[in-house]
Amino acid sequence: MCRMNKRKYKNKEIQHLRKLIQTPMKCLPLHREVIFSFFRQKLNGKTVLALYNVPNIIEATFRPLASARLDWNQSHCRSLGLAPSPEEATEEHHLLESIAWPESPGPLLPLQKSSDPAHSFFTIWPADREWHVGDQLQVLVHMRDFQGHPKHHGGDFLLARLYSPKLGAGVAGHVVDHQNGLYSVLFWLPWEGQAYMKVTMVHSSEAVRVLKRLREERPDRVYFKSLFRSGPFSETTVCNLCLPSHQPLCNYTNSRTGEPWFCYKPKLLSCDVRVSHAKGGYQKNLLTRKEELLFQSNVNIKVSIPALGPDHITVLPESKAKPEKEKSGVVKFLPSGFYYNHVWQTTSRAPLRQFLDTSAITQCLQGKAVLIFGDSTARQWYEYLNAAVPDLKEVNLNSPKNVGPFMSVDIVHNILLKYRCHGPPIRFSTVAASQLHYIADELEDVAGGRDTVVMVSVWSHFSTFPVEVYIRRLRAIRRAILHLLQRAPDTLVIVRTGNPQALNQEVSLYNSDWFSLQFYVVLRSMFQGLNVVLVDAWEMVVAHHLPHDLHPPLAIIKNMINVILSHVCPDKS
Repeated sequence: MCRMNKRKYKNKEIQHLRKLIQTPMKCLPLHREVIFSFFRQKLNGKTVLALYNVPNIIEATFRPLASARLDWNQSHCRSLGLAPSPEEATEEHHLLESIAWPESPGPLLPLQKSSDPAHSFFTIWPADREWHVGDQLQVLVHMRDFQGHPKHHGGDFLLARLYSPKLGAGVAGHVVDHQNGLYSVLFWLPWEGQAYMKVTMVHSSEAVRVLKRLREERPDRVYFKSLFRSGPFSETTVCNLCLPSHQPLCNYTNSRTGEPWFCYKPKLLSCDVRVSHAKGGYQKNLLTRKEELLFQSNVNIKVSIPALGPDHITVLPESKAKPEKEKSGVVKFLPSGFYYNHVWQTTSRAPLRQFLDTSAITQCLQGKAVLIFGDSTARQWYEYLNAAVPDLKEVNLNSPKNVGPFMSVDIVHNILLKYRCHGPPIRFSTVAASQLHYIADELEDVAGGRDTVVMVSVWSHFSTFPVEVYIRRLRAIRRAILHLLQRAPDTLVIVRTGNPQALNQEVSLYNSDWFSLQFYVVLRSMFQGLNVVLVDAWEMVVAHHLPHDLHPPLAIIKNMINVILSHVCPDKS
């Protein structure tokens, strides 16, 4: 029973206040007025000192059950934010069509009838012909289940690479799903000599089906939290892009872009006293036992498919005969680039330079302002350049490690280097609420010009949400980039794609390469034809011999920086 003590606070006000705070939740509305009337009184120094124990009581009393499953309305999550224009709605429809994945028929198959890379195989087709530089090699993949039976539907997620250890060469392949258990992998042949093939099953079609279900039903599988503080009081509540409205919400929707973000309103404090944002954690127990078997390391997550017959060819010099494209009418797959002598070469007309020492990098960046926005893969660029230019001195902004913002200045060569993380959702440990800046907002405030370089990387932190959420974020960034290029056409804008990473069962559920692949296709489509430089991190990681990593190793980052600096300081010859 909720009884109110009407007496005035005198000698035992602190003890009485604690009792009010620790009463049942249903009594809170009755006590709130008493609690706050107490704090409106003038407190002496001893009373204030005694109250420093109260925040811990409040936080323990009202801490939400973050691990509890919430009742999500997925259509509501998709429709939040500014309504797209008719043109944007049409574009979104085409983008979603471009990444539509083949559906597996019937109920979810058990492990024994799911795709098994060990029983599957690939063959070179045709096997009895000569191959020349510039030709297109086709490899046929036959998928089988754990009992060795052929699969009769598509939907498996495959990656492929052509490589030569001797030449330090590698190029990504293009997978075509025939939706009958057969897949073609197309390889463009850019070098002369030996070329080996590697085909990897990242996920079976059955596992992809589970990932699609999680994306639709559990966008809360990574949850966030915010700390609110007013004087000695503090509370922590759950936050996310969309939240079930079974209790009052704090609305932090971005006023400029309409990007939605919400937190549950603290029980005692105002929405205006949010202090910080942080990753809350990962929801567990997302899979049934039957589904868990589809995500086993070294069994059916990123496992190589063996060759039936030769796994390599010898590529001869370029033929003087008519190209295969002209003879057959089949358009070739042309990758964005390839490695040769461990150096990335693009297939575009833009020649790449090699910045082999710190003096070359310093000379290229002299007089430049380099502004880097995005996730931790963008921060890798900041860290590389900060280490590569000896006279860059980092300014102490009292920023948390790995979070930022960061800034370095080279006074001698007039170089400014800055990094800022993108706005929520961001899975960093703790970010001050005052530092939750959206990239689109930041770009609208950039003056730009021939001495300004803008770099953007946004992808990994969106993998638990519907694709429409990622499209909406890219649309806002693209709009800001177009505004920037209108007022300062000489500004160099670099946009980075996502990349594959190491996967186990847990990582697959939150950050699978399947999610990243769809974002990769969407990003390339949305920025196609714009005056921006696209760094194809996806192909640069797939084509390289080093293991996949969320944060690509230094050898790949170095090649990315060479791509970027080649556009900052193009070869005038």
